[in-house]
Amino acid sequence: MANLKDLRQALRANRRALSRRSQREHARLVARLLRHENCYRRARRIAAYWPADGELDPRPLLKEALEDGKAVYLPVLSRRIGGRSRIKLSFVRWSADETMRLNRFDIPEPTRRGRHIRPASHLDLILVPLVGFDGACNRIGMGGGYYDRTLAYLKLRRYWRRPRLIGVAHECQRLAKIEARPWDIPLDAVVTERQVYFKSRPERGLDPAKRR
Repeated sequence: MANLKDLRQALRANRRALSRRSQREHARLVARLLRHENCYRRARRIAAYWPADGELDPRPLLKEALEDGKAVYLPVLSRRIGGRSRIKLSFVRWSADETMRLNRFDIPEPTRRGRHIRPASHLDLILVPLVGFDGACNRIGMGGGYYDRTLAYLKLRRYWRRPRLIGVAHECQRLAKIEARPWDIPLDAVVTERQVYFKSRPERGLDPAKRR
Protein backbone atom coordinates (compact mmCIF):
# COMPACT_ATOMS: atom_id res chain seq x y z
CA MET A 1 0.00 0.00 0.00
CA ALA A 2 1.19 3.52 -0.70
CA ASN A 3 2.21 5.87 2.08
CA LEU A 4 -0.94 6.25 4.17
CA LYS A 5 -0.85 10.04 4.21
CA ASP A 6 -0.49 10.22 0.43
CA LEU A 7 -3.18 7.59 -0.02
CA ARG A 8 -5.63 9.55 2.12
CA GLN A 9 -4.94 12.68 0.11
CA ALA A 10 -5.50 10.88 -3.19
CA LEU A 11 -8.76 9.27 -2.05
CA ARG A 12 -10.08 12.55 -0.66
CA ALA A 13 -9.21 14.24 -3.96
CA ASN A 14 -11.16 11.53 -5.82
CA ARG A 15 -14.35 12.17 -3.89
CA ARG A 16 -13.98 15.96 -4.02
CA ALA A 17 -13.65 15.71 -7.81
CA LEU A 18 -17.17 14.28 -8.13
CA SER A 19 -19.70 16.69 -9.57
CA ARG A 20 -22.60 17.95 -7.48
CA ARG A 21 -24.93 15.96 -9.69
CA SER A 22 -22.93 12.76 -9.04
CA GLN A 23 -22.88 13.50 -5.32
CA ARG A 24 -26.66 13.86 -5.24
CA GLU A 25 -27.21 10.73 -7.33
CA HIS A 26 -24.84 8.66 -5.17
CA ALA A 27 -26.60 9.82 -2.01
CA ARG A 28 -29.96 8.84 -3.50
CA LEU A 29 -28.74 5.40 -4.56
CA VAL A 30 -27.13 4.67 -1.20
CA ALA A 31 -30.34 5.63 0.59
CA ARG A 32 -32.31 3.30 -1.66
CA LEU A 33 -29.91 0.39 -1.10
CA LEU A 34 -29.83 0.79 2.67
CA ARG A 35 -33.58 1.05 3.07
CA HIS A 36 -33.86 -2.55 1.83
CA GLU A 37 -31.42 -3.91 4.44
CA ASN A 38 -32.71 -5.51 7.63
CA CYS A 39 -30.15 -3.61 9.68
CA TYR A 40 -31.87 -0.39 8.65
CA ARG A 41 -35.47 -1.56 8.63
CA ARG A 42 -35.31 -3.01 12.13
CA ALA A 43 -33.14 -0.33 13.73
CA ARG A 44 -34.92 2.13 16.00
CA ARG A 45 -31.94 4.43 16.70
CA ILE A 46 -29.63 5.36 13.82
CA ALA A 47 -26.57 7.63 13.82
CA ALA A 48 -24.71 9.08 10.87
CA TYR A 49 -22.50 12.12 10.21
CA TRP A 50 -22.69 15.56 8.64
CA PRO A 51 -20.88 15.33 5.28
CA ALA A 52 -17.72 17.32 4.59
CA ASP A 53 -14.78 17.20 2.18
CA GLY A 54 -16.68 15.30 -0.52
CA GLU A 55 -18.00 12.56 1.79
CA LEU A 56 -21.10 10.77 0.59
CA ASP A 57 -24.11 12.63 1.97
CA PRO A 58 -26.24 10.44 4.30
CA ARG A 59 -28.86 13.14 4.89
CA PRO A 60 -31.37 11.84 2.28
CA LEU A 61 -31.44 8.54 4.18
CA LEU A 62 -31.67 10.33 7.54
CA LYS A 63 -34.68 12.32 6.38
CA GLU A 64 -36.35 9.10 5.26
CA ALA A 65 -35.47 7.55 8.64
CA LEU A 66 -37.26 10.40 10.40
CA GLU A 67 -40.29 9.84 8.17
CA ASP A 68 -40.10 6.13 9.09
CA GLY A 69 -40.37 7.05 12.77
CA LYS A 70 -36.77 6.29 13.69
CA ALA A 71 -34.65 8.32 16.10
CA VAL A 72 -31.69 9.89 14.28
CA TYR A 73 -28.41 10.94 15.91
CA LEU A 74 -25.29 12.86 14.88
CA PRO A 75 -21.84 12.64 16.51
CA VAL A 76 -20.45 15.31 18.82
CA LEU A 77 -16.89 15.52 20.12
CA SER A 78 -16.31 15.01 23.82
CA ARG A 79 -14.46 17.66 25.75
CA ARG A 80 -10.71 17.66 25.35
CA ILE A 81 -9.44 15.65 28.34
CA GLY A 82 -5.80 14.61 28.27
CA GLY A 83 -5.21 15.78 24.70
CA ARG A 84 -6.57 14.89 21.28
CA SER A 85 -5.75 11.20 21.70
CA ARG A 86 -8.43 10.91 24.41
CA ILE A 87 -11.32 12.46 22.48
CA LYS A 88 -14.30 10.19 21.85
CA LEU A 89 -17.71 10.66 20.29
CA SER A 90 -21.16 10.86 21.79
CA PHE A 91 -24.35 11.07 19.74
CA VAL A 92 -27.07 13.72 19.94
CA ARG A 93 -30.59 13.26 18.66
CA TRP A 94 -31.19 15.30 15.51
CA SER A 95 -34.22 16.64 13.70
CA ALA A 96 -34.46 18.29 10.30
CA ASP A 97 -35.04 21.74 11.85
CA GLU A 98 -32.24 21.33 14.41
CA THR A 99 -30.08 24.34 15.30
CA MET A 100 -26.45 23.49 14.49
CA ARG A 101 -23.11 24.94 15.50
CA LEU A 102 -19.61 24.38 14.14
CA ASN A 103 -17.22 22.22 16.14
CA ARG A 104 -13.44 22.72 16.31
CA PHE A 105 -13.13 21.18 12.82
CA ASP A 106 -15.83 23.45 11.35
CA ILE A 107 -18.27 20.55 11.03
CA PRO A 108 -21.87 21.27 12.12
CA GLU A 109 -23.05 19.60 15.34
CA PRO A 110 -26.49 19.64 17.01
CA THR A 111 -26.68 22.04 19.94
CA ARG A 112 -28.94 19.98 22.19
CA ARG A 113 -27.44 18.02 25.07
CA GLY A 114 -28.78 16.51 28.30
CA ARG A 115 -31.38 13.83 27.72
CA HIS A 116 -30.83 14.05 23.95
CA ILE A 117 -27.27 12.68 24.10
CA ARG A 118 -26.51 8.96 23.94
CA PRO A 119 -23.39 6.77 23.99
CA ALA A 120 -22.71 4.54 21.00
CA SER A 121 -23.84 1.45 22.93
CA HIS A 122 -27.42 2.80 23.00
CA LEU A 123 -27.67 2.89 19.20
CA ASP A 124 -28.75 0.13 16.80
CA LEU A 125 -26.88 1.29 13.71
CA ILE A 126 -24.11 3.78 12.94
CA LEU A 127 -23.31 4.93 9.41
CA VAL A 128 -19.56 5.50 9.56
CA PRO A 129 -17.65 7.94 7.35
CA LEU A 130 -14.44 6.76 5.74
CA VAL A 131 -11.67 7.78 3.36
CA GLY A 132 -11.03 4.35 1.85
CA PHE A 133 -12.32 0.78 2.11
CA ASP A 134 -11.85 -2.64 0.56
CA GLY A 135 -14.21 -5.48 -0.34
CA ALA A 136 -13.60 -7.12 3.05
CA CYS A 137 -14.97 -3.97 4.76
CA ASN A 138 -11.66 -2.77 6.15
CA ARG A 139 -11.66 1.01 6.57
CA ILE A 140 -9.24 3.91 6.34
CA GLY A 141 -10.48 6.88 8.34
CA MET A 142 -9.30 10.46 8.52
CA GLY A 143 -6.59 9.53 11.01
CA GLY A 144 -8.04 11.04 14.18
CA GLY A 145 -9.11 7.67 15.60
CA TYR A 146 -12.37 9.02 17.05
CA TYR A 147 -14.56 6.18 15.86
CA ASP A 148 -12.00 3.52 16.77
CA ARG A 149 -11.70 4.86 20.33
CA THR A 150 -15.45 5.34 20.72
CA LEU A 151 -16.25 1.82 19.49
CA ALA A 152 -13.27 -0.03 21.01
CA TYR A 153 -15.58 -1.81 23.47
CA LEU A 154 -17.02 -3.83 20.58
CA LYS A 155 -13.76 -5.79 20.35
CA LEU A 156 -14.55 -7.27 23.77
CA ARG A 157 -17.94 -8.55 22.66
CA ARG A 158 -18.04 -11.82 20.81
CA TYR A 159 -21.77 -12.43 20.45
CA TRP A 160 -23.87 -9.39 21.41
CA ARG A 161 -22.68 -6.40 19.42
CA ARG A 162 -24.41 -3.06 19.40
CA PRO A 163 -24.49 -0.97 17.30
CA ARG A 164 -23.94 -2.46 13.87
CA LEU A 165 -21.50 -0.45 11.77
CA ILE A 166 -21.92 0.34 8.09
CA GLY A 167 -19.35 2.38 6.22
CA VAL A 168 -20.73 4.84 3.67
CA ALA A 169 -18.64 5.83 0.66
CA HIS A 170 -18.41 6.50 -3.05
CA GLU A 171 -17.27 3.57 -5.17
CA CYS A 172 -14.20 5.59 -6.18
CA GLN A 173 -12.93 5.19 -2.60
CA ARG A 174 -12.60 1.40 -2.88
CA LEU A 175 -9.13 -0.15 -2.73
CA ALA A 176 -7.98 -3.65 -3.61
CA LYS A 177 -6.84 -4.45 -0.07
CA ILE A 178 -6.32 -2.66 3.24
CA GLU A 179 -4.16 -4.15 5.97
CA ALA A 180 -6.16 -3.93 9.20
CA ARG A 181 -4.33 -2.60 12.25
CA PRO A 182 -4.82 -3.96 15.78
CA TRP A 183 -6.85 -0.96 16.94
CA ASP A 184 -9.15 -0.86 13.90
CA ILE A 185 -12.80 -1.59 14.62
CA PRO A 186 -14.17 -3.75 11.78
CA LEU A 187 -17.25 -2.69 9.85
CA ASP A 188 -20.16 -5.05 9.27
CA ALA A 189 -20.69 -3.72 5.74
CA VAL A 190 -19.89 -0.86 3.38
CA VAL A 191 -22.44 0.67 1.04
CA THR A 192 -21.69 2.69 -2.08
CA GLU A 193 -23.83 3.89 -4.96
CA ARG A 194 -23.08 0.58 -6.67
CA GLN A 195 -23.65 -2.10 -4.03
CA VAL A 196 -23.49 -3.25 -0.42
CA TYR A 197 -20.26 -5.03 0.54
CA PHE A 198 -20.76 -7.44 3.44
CA LYS A 199 -18.02 -8.55 5.80
CA SER A 200 -20.05 -11.70 6.43
CA ARG A 201 -23.37 -13.07 5.28
CA PRO A 202 -26.15 -10.58 6.14
CA GLU A 203 -28.18 -13.06 8.19
CA ARG A 204 -25.21 -13.64 10.48
CA GLY A 205 -24.24 -10.07 11.14
CA LEU A 206 -26.66 -7.30 10.29
CA ASP A 207 -30.04 -8.05 11.84
CA PRO A 208 -30.49 -6.10 15.11
CA ALA A 209 -33.61 -8.11 15.96
CA LYS A 210 -31.51 -11.25 16.41
CA ARG A 211 -29.57 -9.56 19.19
CA ARG A 212 -32.56 -8.82 21.42
